[in-house]
Amino acid sequence: MNGAREGWKPLDYGRAACDTMMRRFEAGELPPKGHFHYHQGVFLSGMYQIYELWTEEADRAEQYFRYIKSWVDSVIDEKGEVREYDSGQLDDIQPGVLLFPLLERTGDARYRKALDTLLDHIRNFRRNEIGGFWHKNRYPDQMWLDGLYMGGPISAEYAYRFERPEFFDCAVEQALLMRKVTEDKETGLWYHAWDCSGKAQWADPETGLAPEFWGRSIGWVPVAVLNELDFLPVEHPGYGDMCRLVQDLLSAVCRFQSPEGRWYQVVDKGGQEGNWLENSCSCLFSAAICKAVRKGLLDRSYLKAAAAGYEAVIRSLAWEGEDIQIGNVCIGTGVGDYRHYCERPVSVNDLHGVGAFLILCGEMARAEAMGT
Repeated sequence: MNGAREGWKPLDYGRAACDTMMRRFEAGELPPKGHFHYHQGVFLSGMYQIYELWTEEADRAEQYFRYIKSWVDSVIDEKGEVREYDSGQLDDIQPGVLLFPLLERTGDARYRKALDTLLDHIRNFRRNEIGGFWHKNRYPDQMWLDGLYMGGPISAEYAYRFERPEFFDCAVEQALLMRKVTEDKETGLWYHAWDCSGKAQWADPETGLAPEFWGRSIGWVPVAVLNELDFLPVEHPGYGDMCRLVQDLLSAVCRFQSPEGRWYQVVDKGGQEGNWLENSCSCLFSAAICKAVRKGLLDRSYLKAAAAGYEAVIRSLAWEGEDIQIGNVCIGTGVGDYRHYCERPVSVNDLHGVGAFLILCGEMARAEAMGT
């Protein structure tokens, strides 16, 4: 399969993905319909990147902004209250990042009210004995890598825009705690989750760690931390540690890239029976490498790995007329063993898969603009 289109640039693929999803869903119908959730949040965050980069054809680009606003307005009422979400799970806080550009553009006080509410939830979020956020109320004491993307970038941007430095401290604290408890010193990769109680079925009874390095969960980490570094002051005492976190993790990830260019569902076990090349983690890794190079955290030589990942993802695409088909994306997944990850179903045009693809297209476009 080769889904590449002759002469197309990253922004062309990004626009095709946005247009495909807009043809499929009215904004308010994005699944899970009516729910303020990261599935819509990551997709629309990716769409916003394409909107920002589309400097030509302003009228056409504006349709993306209107689409994002339409979804937000479908889930936030006239008083600035989010209609349907669970304040006890980090997944339902992440879409708050969409409120910043809407507030800046419109001045609508509803968006500030919603942001204040969401950040108050973060401030009071339940923590385990070392201070790490529970991933969800129904998973006591468990820290999942995914949670860094759900709660970190919104905290850092809120701190920056509204002069609330305690939220810088929160974002840094959670990232560094996660590194401390999940990083494998031998490979440099991070395990999917950690349960300080050791009671979870998947947890090692001695270490509390999940048994595997799941691709997409690791991919959220550098994407999240790099977004936080967009706002974190260089004089913050944790700034250097956050930079080193990105450098070390992405250096480790690159050692496990497949010859084909993508990364495996279980990152360190490429070629083992049942394992497979997964697109969403490949998008996130390649995007993060591009941004880390752009921010001066990695040498430009790393762009070869990012380009190989991007090209392999593009080759894996399919088309139905003008509709792009982004497959080989693992559906939403809890923590488990090797077989659990390998047997997860795949989806086509799943929202967090398309979102990861859009983030990749945006970062590759920026890399090309740098003359790479």
